[in-house]
Amino acid sequence: MDVTLYSLFEGRHPWIAAAVVALIAAAAALVAHRVLAMILTRLTRRRPLLASIVRYTYTPGRWVLLALVLSVAAAAAPNALPGILATREALRLVFIAVTTWLVVRACTGLGEGIVALNPADVADNLGARRIQTQTRVLMRVVNLAVVMVGLAAMLMTFPAVRQIGASLMASAGLMGLVAGFAARPVLGNLIAGLQIALTQPIRLDDVLIVQGEWGRVEEITGTYVVVRIWDERRLIVPLQWFIENPFQNWTRRSAEIIGTVFLWSDYRLPLAPLREELDRLVREAPEWDQRVCVLQVTEAGERSMQLRALVSARDSGQAWDLRCKVREGLLNFIQRHYPECLPRVRAELGTEPSKPGARPDASAQALTSPTP
Repeated sequence: MDVTLYSLFEGRHPWIAAAVVALIAAAAALVAHRVLAMILTRLTRRRPLLASIVRYTYTPGRWVLLALVLSVAAAAAPNALPGILATREALRLVFIAVTTWLVVRACTGLGEGIVALNPADVADNLGARRIQTQTRVLMRVVNLAVVMVGLAAMLMTFPAVRQIGASLMASAGLMGLVAGFAARPVLGNLIAGLQIALTQPIRLDDVLIVQGEWGRVEEITGTYVVVRIWDERRLIVPLQWFIENPFQNWTRRSAEIIGTVFLWSDYRLPLAPLREELDRLVREAPEWDQRVCVLQVTEAGERSMQLRALVSARDSGQAWDLRCKVREGLLNFIQRHYPECLPRVRAELGTEPSKPGARPDASAQALTSPTP
């Protein structure tokens, strides 16, 4: 049919035949894409992972089919058609571009499907957070590699670029050193991302202490980590920093944590009633996980003693609330029942006798409360 159309319009409107062939091919590609998408959607209805890939590749798949059939139509056109060679080169570039887009979306759909199968909004989400971290980091690395391969394939379609590449091979050693030095931060973060994905020193939603700030890992990209600090600020940290510097991870193995409460009191304070009050406070607190409840004297100074209460919770957020409740409850207990046992400083104040052997005029004790 294409030969008949080309001969029919030869010499008058040579591009009309090519346009008709292209329209017919495009219409057939759109119909085939719609039918294929319906079939794949029905087949993957009960397979969430494959359904996610089909959903993410729906639009790029349509463009890949269009680019493919248009490239075939252009290849079947006569070489004498004006501008056909440039059209073929353009369609080749478009086909490579949309194919790269299709592969990127397929990888993204695969990653999102894995994430959907491992939700993190459950009580014990350690395994889910580990899988999500690996999936998201590796997905970004793979997508970056696919895009780089696609760009290289597009550039290699130009003969001039291939000649330049062949000439640069002679000085590949020097150019490699220069490129490696220039791209050191990018490559360092890329390698750090792979290390984090494989060894997982941090995961999504991990509780970290970074640069003296308490926060949770909100996002892990290909170059940096976003830490959501407790006061809603965001701390942006390069990936390579986590490989080269020490930091605290409070949820590395589990989210359970022990919190501390420090109090200063006078030596006359009885500890048995205070321990009973601590036990009562934690039993009434829903944040306590019933693992640890201890009251100890950790320091004995010349003026007062330091008390340390240890309480445990299921995660750091609940541990903070539990510590505040315990601190307030113990202080209220001491103020109500033993106010004289608050930390004090004693001093003797008096007047010097005016004559030898005379009795002092006055003597008193002043009690002041220091800052612990």
